Amino acid sequence: MTRTTVRPSRMLSRSVLLGALCAVLVPFSSASDEIPAPPQTGPVAIVGADIYTNQGPPLRGATIVFEKGRITAIGSNVSVSEGATKIDATGKRVYPGLFDTVSNLGLNELGLVRQGDDTSETGSINPNVRADTAINPDSELIPVTRSNGVLLSLVAPEGGVVSGASAVVQLDGWTAEEMTLKSPAAVHVNWPNMRPQTGRRFQRETESEQLRRRDEQLEQIRRVFEDARAYKSARQADPGNTPFDSRWNAMLPLLEGKIPLIVHANDVLQIQSAVAFAAREKLNLIIAGGHDAPLCADLLKLHDVPVILLGTHRLPMRRGEPYDSAYTLPRRLKDMGVRFAIGGADHGNGNHRNLAYNAATAIAYGLDEETALAAITLFPAQILGVADRVGSLEVGKDATLVITDGDILEVPTQIEQAYIQGRRIDLSDKQKRLFEKYKLKYERQKGAS
Repeated sequence: MTRTTVRPSRMLSRSVLLGALCAVLVPFSSASDEIPAPPQTGPVAIVGADIYTNQGPPLRGATIVFEKGRITAIGSNVSVSEGATKIDATGKRVYPGLFDTVSNLGLNELGLVRQGDDTSETGSINPNVRADTAINPDSELIPVTRSNGVLLSLVAPEGGVVSGASAVVQLDGWTAEEMTLKSPAAVHVNWPNMRPQTGRRFQRETESEQLRRRDEQLEQIRRVFEDARAYKSARQADPGNTPFDSRWNAMLPLLEGKIPLIVHANDVLQIQSAVAFAAREKLNLIIAGGHDAPLCADLLKLHDVPVILLGTHRLPMRRGEPYDSAYTLPRRLKDMGVRFAIGGADHGNGNHRNLAYNAATAIAYGLDEETALAAITLFPAQILGVADRVGSLEVGKDATLVITDGDILEVPTQIEQAYIQGRRIDLSDKQKRLFEKYKLKYERQKGAS
C-alpha cells in the first residue's frame, strides 16, 4: 500500500486558498438580481392621483409631470404634452420617497460573516472613514428596503469614538458613486456614557473603571477637535510645509460649518454634555437616538439642535418607564417644539423597510398624520441639508417619489411604482421571489391532491 503524506505547508496553503475563495464569493452570493434603472428618456405625467406634496393639504385628482429627473409641473390644472408618457393613477396616491436616517445599508449584509461587514474600522478615531466608498450597491437588503417605499437613506459607519462620515444615498444605482446624493453628509461621534451602569448582567467593569473610561473618551474627543483645528490653521498658514493628514483633513468641512456633527446619545447627561461641547466648539449638532430629548427640550431649542429618533419600535430604556415611552416620543418632541425626524431602526438592516410603520405607531400615540409623514420625508432632508433636492414634491426638485394604492403608513398598502430622479425603479426583491417560488410549490401540491 502506498501512503501519501501531505506536507504541513501544502495543507496551510490549501487553507489560505479556501479562506481567500470564501472571502471572494461572499459578496457574489449576496448580490441582488435587480438591474438599476436607466436614466429618464422622456417626460412622464402621473394623472388623477391624490398627491401628498408635504407643502400643505394633498392635491386631489391632480397631475405631476417630471422630465430629465426633475419635477416640471404639479397641480390640478396641468397641461400634459403629447409626447409624454401618461400614467393613469386615478384612485392612487403619490408620495415623496421615504427617507431613512442612520442606517448601515450596503455596509453590512450578514452579521455573522466578517467578509460581509464593513460598518466599522479598527481604532477609535476614524473621521477619515467615508461610508460612500464602502457601500455595496448589490446588497440584497437595498431592494427589500426600497420596495416598501424607502428610496433614500443616510448610510453611516459605526464603532469607536469618532466613527467617520456618513452619506445620503439613493437606493438604486450601479455604483456607490451613482447612488450618492451627498457626501460627506455628517461626521458621527458615539458619546460616552456619562454615568456608570450598575446592576447589569455579566458586567465586567467597576464604577470607577467606567468613569475612568468615560473621562478618557471625553479627552479623546476634545483632542480630536484640538488637533483638527491646529491642522486647519497650519494648512492655511503654510500649506506647502504642512504634511497632509487624512484624519484632520476630513474634519475641515465640519469645522467650517459645511456639514453637521451627529452625536449618538440617548441619556439626558449624554445629550447635555454633547450640546455643551458643540456650543463651545461652534459646531452644527444633530442628536441621533434622543430617548431623553424631552428632558432637555429647552436646551435643544435654545441651540436649535434637531433629533433623529432611532427605533420607535423598541422597549423603554429604563425599568419603570411607561411601556409607550418610545411610541409617544415623537409627539412629545413636537409638543415641546423640538425639531426631529423618525428613523427606521436602531439595529438590524432588515428592519429599515419598516420605516413607515414607525411613523404610523407615532400617530397611534398622539402624533398628527401630516407631521408623521414629514418626519420620514421632509424633516430628514431639512436636517441633513438636502431639502433643495428631496423630501417634498415641488417644481424643480428631484422626481423621487412613489405611487401607492392607499395610505403609505398602513401595512396593507402596496407600493405600485417608484421613481428615483425620474428613473422607474425595479420593485422586485429576494423576499418577493421566494414568496412566488413557494406559492407555486404549494399550488402544485394542492393541484396534485
